Amino acid sequence: MTAVAAIAAPPARRRRRDDITAAGIVLMVLWAIALAAIAFAISRALNAEHLAAYGERLESGFLLTLRLVVSSVVIGAIISIPVAAGRLSNNRVIGAVAYAYSYFFRGTPLVAQLFLVYYGAGEFVGVLRATGLWWFFRDATNCAILSFALNTAAYQSEILAGAVRNVPRGQLEAAAALGLHRFVVLRRIVMPQAIITALRPYGNEVVLMVKASAVASIVTVLDLMGQTRFIFSKTYDLSFYLLAAVFYLVLVEALGRGVNAIERRITRHILPTMRA
Repeated sequence: MTAVAAIAAPPARRRRRDDITAAGIVLMVLWAIALAAIAFAISRALNAEHLAAYGERLESGFLLTLRLVVSSVVIGAIISIPVAAGRLSNNRVIGAVAYAYSYFFRGTPLVAQLFLVYYGAGEFVGVLRATGLWWFFRDATNCAILSFALNTAAYQSEILAGAVRNVPRGQLEAAAALGLHRFVVLRRIVMPQAIITALRPYGNEVVLMVKASAVASIVTVLDLMGQTRFIFSKTYDLSFYLLAAVFYLVLVEALGRGVNAIERRITRHILPTMRA
């Protein structure tokens, strides 16, 4: 008598609607009600004449906010690579310098850093003129981008360094046993796994950067919040602040959706149970 091994059939893929829990449905309904209430409040409170007169200012402020966030995040990502390498270095001096940079910019308020760059540059006008850098520092927008980039670079470096440390050491030892070059190991083994680990923290950092960018209006940058303050000073219409909040909310939601889409794309080869 021969025994036939029973081969378990692969589990059927759950339909998307089965993943929606009752709590998720309630949350979606609450969000829909909240958005409807906000839209109704704006439509009742917003003055059509004021919107026609200052609508272009809101649009330009929103575009400038996008420029601030994108520029600072990209520049910060470039700066974060050598800082993260320093945090991972076995050299005590390099590690101490990288740690000091990260500690300072993560431990002090962003608004204080912005003041140091914007107002501090004015204390060195002669030196900056002599070195040809005054054209950069005399522009408040440039100072805001530099401050934001230095700040987010500290956070991004910690995210990147932590993601690299999260790669199992056994894989590195196996790659070394195979005689793979360190650059190949970094490009083919370490970074693909580190990116998956770091993606969601990176998304959270970008969202925080969007909300933190509002402090740029303190140094006369007419971003979304700066334009809203200007419009309010002319109209005393509080509904413009509510409208600005909606702009920020839409931007944050779009970023969150984008991060989720990227995460699903780069983890499509991972089993759903492992992703969970």
